[in-house]
Amino acid sequence: MTHLPHLITDLGLILGAAGITTLLFKKLKQPLVLGYIIAGLLVGPHVALFPTIIELENINIWAEIGVIFLLFSLGLEFSFKKLVKVGGASSVMALIEVVVMLLLGYLTGKILGWSTMDSIFLGGILSISSTTIIIRAFDELGVKTQRFAGLVFGVLIVEDLVAILLMVLLSTLAVSQQFAGSEMLAAVLKLAFFLLLWFLGGIFLIPTFLRKASKLMNDETLLIVSLALCLLMVILAAQAGFSPALGAFIMGSILAETTKAEKIEHLVASVKDLFGAIFFVSVGILIDPAMMVTYAGPIALITLVTLVGKAISITGGGLISGQGLKTSIQSGMSVSQIGEFSFIIATLGLTLKVTSDFLYPVAVAVSAVTTFTTPYMIKFSEPLYRLVERLLPAKWQKSLNEYSSGTQIISTTSDWKLVLRSYVLHMVVYCVIIISIILLSAQYLNPFIVENVVNGNWGDVVTTAITFLVMAPFLWALAIYHPQKEAQGRIWANRNYRSLVIVLEFGRVAVAILFIGVLLNQFFSVQLAIVVGLVMVAFLMMFSQKIQQFYIRIENRFVKNLNARELQEAVRMHHTLTPWDVHLTSFEIDPGSAVVGKSLLDLQVREKYGVNVAVIERGDRTITAPTRNELIFPNDKVFVVGEESQTEAFRQFIQTRSVLTSSQEEERESVRLQKLQIRAGSVLLHKSIRNSGVREKTKGLIVGVERKGRRMLNPDSELVFEEGDIVWIVGLPRRIKQLEVASPEPGIPEALA
Repeated sequence: MTHLPHLITDLGLILGAAGITTLLFKKLKQPLVLGYIIAGLLVGPHVALFPTIIELENINIWAEIGVIFLLFSLGLEFSFKKLVKVGGASSVMALIEVVVMLLLGYLTGKILGWSTMDSIFLGGILSISSTTIIIRAFDELGVKTQRFAGLVFGVLIVEDLVAILLMVLLSTLAVSQQFAGSEMLAAVLKLAFFLLLWFLGGIFLIPTFLRKASKLMNDETLLIVSLALCLLMVILAAQAGFSPALGAFIMGSILAETTKAEKIEHLVASVKDLFGAIFFVSVGILIDPAMMVTYAGPIALITLVTLVGKAISITGGGLISGQGLKTSIQSGMSVSQIGEFSFIIATLGLTLKVTSDFLYPVAVAVSAVTTFTTPYMIKFSEPLYRLVERLLPAKWQKSLNEYSSGTQIISTTSDWKLVLRSYVLHMVVYCVIIISIILLSAQYLNPFIVENVVNGNWGDVVTTAITFLVMAPFLWALAIYHPQKEAQGRIWANRNYRSLVIVLEFGRVAVAILFIGVLLNQFFSVQLAIVVGLVMVAFLMMFSQKIQQFYIRIENRFVKNLNARELQEAVRMHHTLTPWDVHLTSFEIDPGSAVVGKSLLDLQVREKYGVNVAVIERGDRTITAPTRNELIFPNDKVFVVGEESQTEAFRQFIQTRSVLTSSQEEERESVRLQKLQIRAGSVLLHKSIRNSGVREKTKGLIVGVERKGRRMLNPDSELVFEEGDIVWIVGLPRRIKQLEVASPEPGIPEALA
């Protein structure tokens, strides 16, 4: 009889158990992750009813591969651009939640008498929510399009990045076994340096490589190349002292910016599902039911801390960022669980041998309980909001509403803000690139040249020359390039600020010269370094034009690669209809355009310009074949079909700015939220909102009615006013005052700033 390796036997057992339990959980409409964990529990060494895994060491290797592919797929869905777009509100909410849960987890561990390292890892485990479980719950409940769901998705994106940082920090802490502030800071700076370096290098090289090789790639080769890139970055991250999972995540996020992202994500999905299943089954294998019974009390306490702590921290973060009470409560109730990253952090503690054996099954048990409670927490969020609204004092509600309204403002960006932000960004980017070039030169290039090309001092000279030529474009950009030339020109026009501009310019030049000195100090004495440094500065000045052209080509290629995915989407929406030379062209509507607020019927674009409006994109909403009554909103993206001359005429039309008269400008700026009380004899008494004429008389809108302590937001137009009603109107105070004067007993308006 042929001997079958235990690895194949174990793998068959794992996948068989996983298949049966996932079919059962699919039938019960429960998360598949829980099915995998239960499958692992059944085939693990602690349950004797079923065949048991023989070689756990091999399964752990498969599980590590599963973590790599899980994070690679997560990176493909992540994209650093998404992080930029999530906005400040989601970032504030996520950071507050992580900090609060880290503290609560640590304090809970200490209350339970656990060791310091167990308590720290417990905080890390509790601080990250489950993306998979939340997305599934939103799909089942049909709430993905609601406002709070968008905020939650932003929170999850920020949490993913924070989780990567936590893994690095916890690894550093586990190795050092002490809270060394300098070591932790060094770890964070090292992580930031390598993240930026890998991202810049990856975006510059990989999209270009995929584009050049696209004609040679079918689905099979694209899958192999993608997995090869993932594993190469895993090796690179391990060599740099980071976890392999970090490398997989970074490569996924780089590939997410390419035009092949959707294709790669589709191809990798099966690989991820396979190894992901093995990982979650291995999670279940490590669970000891007896230990879970022993630690039933701590599991219950930690579950309660998770549910309450996450709900309160996210709700508080939402209120701080001005999201309103209802949205904040809904967001907080949606993220009250732990999931995939929590298992990975728990696995990290076991791998590093710094956490106790009980922490892992406790984390899994808490995850299982909070997974089941997630849909019910989301459903209960709205009733909880109504309860809180009833119990909250009116003064507090008024303060919250005013604070929320005050944060929803459009901020303007000053020239100084533009200039300083671009200076800082470019300084950081160029410094990272130049430092990495110097380090690579000293560690790899110089030994290679000295051993294989030229010996002695001449080898140092050749190394320095090559390194300087590679650095030259970035030194030029650091010292001379003006990323915000127009804004800086406007600042320079004000003589009061010229000295500050000069200081900034000299500072940039000084940093560039400092880097030249650092390079020369690697290989030459101080006296010789000064002489060679002057020669290098002269070289930069003499060939400034050539270096500038070369740098612009580098920058253009990077920007093209970075925006390749968006450019491809634009190309898909821009076709030529032969033989008529008709194009589909997109225009973004400026908020100050004369077309804002007008319907397509009013604009008569087909009659006047010969173009048809085919699509209107408004945020996440796409309006295809809009009707003639569709209004144009600020920042809409309008796609029109027409000849080049027609679309150009339409472009000039929409770029026309709306001009307000002085009285219109005054009215626009004086719009306020007013309240008007309905008294006996009021012209509005016993009239419906529709028939009251308030809209026409005040140029305003009734947004709320308060009747005998009951508040009605956005009341129905058929509502009839009664004596004592307090009506809230958004309109012009002058016109509302005229409406009051028409009443024998006028109410007393109160303008709310």
